[in-house]
Amino acid sequence: MKIFKYFNWSLLAPALLLTGIGLTSIYSASISRGNFFDFKKQLIYFGLSLILFVVLSRLDLRFLRTNSYLVFGFYLLFLLLIAGLLFAAPLTRGIRGWYKLGPVAFDPEPLAAISLIIVLAKFFSTRHTGLRSWRLLLFSSLYMVVPFALVFLQPDLGSSACFVAIWLGAIFFSGLPLKRFLAVLLVFAVLAGIGWQFFLQDYQKQRILSFLNPQVDQKGISWSVNQSKIAIGSAGLLGKGLGKGPQTQYGFLTEPKTDFIFSAWAEETGFLGTLFLFAVLFFLFWRIIQIAFASANNFTRLFASGLASLFLTQSAINIGMCLGLLPVVGIPLPMVSYGGNTLLAFYVGLGILTSLERQV
Repeated sequence: MKIFKYFNWSLLAPALLLTGIGLTSIYSASISRGNFFDFKKQLIYFGLSLILFVVLSRLDLRFLRTNSYLVFGFYLLFLLLIAGLLFAAPLTRGIRGWYKLGPVAFDPEPLAAISLIIVLAKFFSTRHTGLRSWRLLLFSSLYMVVPFALVFLQPDLGSSACFVAIWLGAIFFSGLPLKRFLAVLLVFAVLAGIGWQFFLQDYQKQRILSFLNPQVDQKGISWSVNQSKIAIGSAGLLGKGLGKGPQTQYGFLTEPKTDFIFSAWAEETGFLGTLFLFAVLFFLFWRIIQIAFASANNFTRLFASGLASLFLTQSAINIGMCLGLLPVVGIPLPMVSYGGNTLLAFYVGLGILTSLERQV
């Protein structure tokens, strides 16, 4: 079929594998509870995501480089949707992060992250030679600061950090001198200290403290991390078998479909299953970065680098949480964790990248 020529299978194949791993783990985690509603809903979102990928792959999206009104229009739309969460979204697990439409929950943040990648790619693709100007660098940060602040106020520390990662990836791949990039990181370290003192919620501080000292909250966040370590550490070479992991099936592992899906997969498939997951994650990241370095077009290169930054940040934080190497901040594992909005956003990003690469 001619339609297959539009696909970059080196991008789509690992994405499909990651989604397959996620669906398998979500199904397995549902067995002991006898409720497969989440699995069916994720399957529907996967179908929608695949349709969007196909459509975007076939479109000529080069207009994103030149049509400022459309690009910034989408960016402003998602800013308004994120701002609306603070007033119209119900409080769910202490966060106003989702619009509830019956059984469906809509979180605009993942698609807002994709729109930020597009905006920054457009901004830097024509101004990369002026990055020695602190004024230009500061101006570019405003595109990141607004969604960061709106998501932080929900309050969602993990998702807000993704916007920072996208901006840092954009300025790094835009050719910012290394000394200036390190100076930016130093500024963020100072701001993090100020944020700890004046802006972080008590439960957010508790999560970080329990990470630094697991004895602080043994029945709360530390409990979740400890159970995650047990699940991973007891898996062996081949794992306990799908549907047979005691930590996953008996409720010891909290959020086995979302935050700790890596732990659930590791427990039931073992070292070999975990190694396979790492290999697929690395291959997809490597292919996106490869497109960034190979592209002669600044916009495509910067879009690819932004998508790679988002993918790497979410993957590293989620796996780091499960291993007890990072605080638990509620970041999903890309295209694996349950959550249709994040799944859809990454397929949208891959669809746009496929189109841009083909049209260069």
